[in-house]
Amino acid sequence: MQSPNTDQLVPEGNIFVVSLSVADLVVALYPYPLVLTAIVHDDWTMGDTHCQASGFIMGISVIGSIFNIMAIAINRYCYICHSLNYDRLFSLRNTCCYLGLTWIFTAIATVPNFFVGSLQYDPRIYSCTFAQTVSSYYTISVVIIHFLIPLLVVSYCYLRIWVRVIQVKHRAKPEQRAKLKPSDVRNFLTMFMVFVLFAVCWAPLNLIGLAVAINPARVAPNIPQWLFVTSYFMAYFNSCLNAIIYGLLNQNFRKEYKTIVLALCIPRLLLVETSRCATEGLKSKPSAAVTNNIIAEINV
Repeated sequence: MQSPNTDQLVPEGNIFVVSLSVADLVVALYPYPLVLTAIVHDDWTMGDTHCQASGFIMGISVIGSIFNIMAIAINRYCYICHSLNYDRLFSLRNTCCYLGLTWIFTAIATVPNFFVGSLQYDPRIYSCTFAQTVSSYYTISVVIIHFLIPLLVVSYCYLRIWVRVIQVKHRAKPEQRAKLKPSDVRNFLTMFMVFVLFAVCWAPLNLIGLAVAINPARVAPNIPQWLFVTSYFMAYFNSCLNAIIYGLLNQNFRKEYKTIVLALCIPRLLLVETSRCATEGLKSKPSAAVTNNIIAEINV
């Protein structure tokens, strides 16, 4: 008898993964089409209202991605390092509350841009976005709250998870080494890579912003245009990379990607696959006792 797939045992934690995907996709619905229009006309021709709205939605997407990555890290940390309390901390109701708070904090962190007047059109990148030179204090606050603090929180969570994984894999008794399920390690590695790519892609733009905020008059004019443009598009390309990482490191995502591609080519296969998955899901759904035992095993 095959052991249950623990990828299906933490649906509450996967809510944050779906939320991260939404944050990555939202820019494609409104800001990116306006950016393409600006590129075609070599100028912003949509007016100030669309400029402010585009910049706001772009900010919601960016900050929402960062905060969701932080929520995922905290969720994985609790699941692996505090598994006995996981069901209580991340019940479906609590998880929905955490998700709501994540997006509330995202909105609160984005709204001040309207009061500072930092959402402006930048012809270098054909986008209405956060202007780093408007206010030094605000730019420093943005870098600290939107990048450095999440970076520290996520680093702490994944460091503790790494320590936990190493401790479990080097137990003296061979029968205890298998307690940490391979799917748990794959899940962790997937989200860890998402975090690493986030840090690599966003670090240059944030470091430039920090340097500009410290001495705007001297630093801002001396930053090469190619460096700013490269750092900017590196940051926003991060949203595209997440889906690639899911597909490369997670078997379930690869399977679903294949299903979607086949469904696009042969639509009738979508109905067949959906019916088959629903039937298999009912047959293979683990009991509550099995679920609790597997989660508890990680903490042995």
